[in-house]
Amino acid sequence: MSYAGPDFDPPPPRRLRRGPLTVAVAALVPGALAGWLVWLAVGGDAGDGSAPAASSSASGSGAPSSAGSASAAAPDDGKAGTSPEPSSPASAAGTRPAGSGPLKGKVVVIDPGHNPGNFQHTAEINRTVDIGTNRKECDTTGTSTNAGYAEAVFTLDVAQRMRTILQDEGATVKLTQDGDRSWGPCVDERARIGNTAHADAVVSVHADGSASGNRGFHVILPGSVHAGGADTRPIVGPSRDLGERIAGRFVHETGSAPSNYIGDGTGLDVRTDLGGLNLSTVPKVFIECGNMRDAKDAALLTSGAWRQKAARGISEGIVSFLRG
Repeated sequence: MSYAGPDFDPPPPRRLRRGPLTVAVAALVPGALAGWLVWLAVGGDAGDGSAPAASSSASGSGAPSSAGSASAAAPDDGKAGTSPEPSSPASAAGTRPAGSGPLKGKVVVIDPGHNPGNFQHTAEINRTVDIGTNRKECDTTGTSTNAGYAEAVFTLDVAQRMRTILQDEGATVKLTQDGDRSWGPCVDERARIGNTAHADAVVSVHADGSASGNRGFHVILPGSVHAGGADTRPIVGPSRDLGERIAGRFVHETGSAPSNYIGDGTGLDVRTDLGGLNLSTVPKVFIECGNMRDAKDAALLTSGAWRQKAARGISEGIVSFLRG
């Protein structure tokens, strides 16, 4: 499928790149071709054309070196050819009084993937927990850029920026962890936090750890699972709606293209092996914002200005979903 659904608006062409005709065509062509043309329109590199290597996803077992610890500092915000913006999440704050806005009464849970301290607590995160279909590790260390910028540092930064944006829209926002834990939480607890909050939407923020040349973002949707303590059937439909809206707004705000190695150009991927999705009873998706192991994606992910755009894109997708 393509982004023909709510809120898809292909990004405008960049100067000195391909002309506006490419973007106009991308908006009209269905299916995977649309994702490919959007990729061209933003001047991206589709890689070397070889078959993609297996992804050590942020949701999977890809582990960074010890350089990906909590002490890993984000590189300069002026990277990736963008104008530097303040790295503080407060830079997105608006002027509405607290508790007002179109999302007043709505609850959003943001799940920053992994934890910078996980690599120091391998025994705790390696114990298995029930994810409905089987048992799986409590959590993983996540991945990192080749320079050592940890996925867990990235995800917390984006989550905090999202919180500011969504609170300004009037939503009640909860994070599964806010840099206040030495490790975890486990994937089953992450799901339980959203369920207990009776969240109207949950988004788990990640970045992938695939092979160099694999680029772009993808949104992971829950597949239909009915096993053990897991039953995703009631949330499959609304979660897809949430994911499609986030994907469309992410393209619009960041100029990033859908993954060239997962999702056949749609930027959407359905999975039944993730405990955070399997155990959720409320609409929930994951987003892999880019590939930390690709130099071009890493330049974006380590830019504070780009992370602000990513937070805005994800948040606008959530707002669109909640407003219907």
